[in-house]
Amino acid sequence: MPKPLLGRPVAKALSHDVRKTVETWKSRGVQPKLVTLLANDDHAASVYANQKKRIAERLGIQCDVMELPQQSETEAIVREIQALNDDPSVHGIMIEMPLAPSVDVQRVVGAIHALKDVDGLSPCHSFAKPTPEAALYPATPLACIRLLKHYGYELKGADVTLVGCGQTVGMPLLHLLIAEGATVAACHEHTRDVRAHLRDSEIAIVAVGKGGLLGPDMVHEGLTVVDVGISQGENGDVQGDLAPEAAAKTKAYTPTPGGVGAVTTVQIFANLMHAMELQEAAGMV
Repeated sequence: MPKPLLGRPVAKALSHDVRKTVETWKSRGVQPKLVTLLANDDHAASVYANQKKRIAERLGIQCDVMELPQQSETEAIVREIQALNDDPSVHGIMIEMPLAPSVDVQRVVGAIHALKDVDGLSPCHSFAKPTPEAALYPATPLACIRLLKHYGYELKGADVTLVGCGQTVGMPLLHLLIAEGATVAACHEHTRDVRAHLRDSEIAIVAVGKGGLLGPDMVHEGLTVVDVGISQGENGDVQGDLAPEAAAKTKAYTPTPGGVGAVTTVQIFANLMHAMELQEAAGMV
């Protein structure tokens, strides 16, 4: 019987660690603070921003949602970011996507000070680092690694297949897995036979965003699947890249919802704690 790798216990343990670190900063007279910029009329983005604010408050972190005019152009958003960069009371900056089509997203993201970029999207974080501790990585890839370790998986020497090599999840995951000592087969749209790589793997991480991409014929009873993909089915239900009938034929899997996503939101605040450590080392805190 496959084991569901639930995200909630992992998020709970991580929340405990973050809360302890927050209290340490507060005992030194520093209030951790994250600012999320909201410059669109996307309802989902607004809901997610306010969800983060509620979680932050439970962790003792100040989280401000800064709503900019919906038609804000690139330069206006960059000016707000530069002001936040210069504010020593702000330790983390996030941009809720999507932005308006006319906005230069790369310029906006690139304007965030690298050590305040808790999303890990700054260009200087985009390439492999010998030591991940020296960089800020996107929360979702870090959540995948944290979840596997929580459930006792040893990544050093493990054969892992990564399906999906996007810039915000797949590529950072590739770097992190290699840093952990895993042997990684990175599959993408040009991979000829994904099934062959999965057949020889003990762990698969799939991050494509295509519902049911991994069917029963692509998994086996010795495979653990971490499902990062999320999409909307025809009936409006949230679905993952791993088909439900395929999940039943694995060793273990993360459910959607209830898996990686639950860890990712808390990981953002773990990233904030890491960012503050880096800022302190740089004399910014």
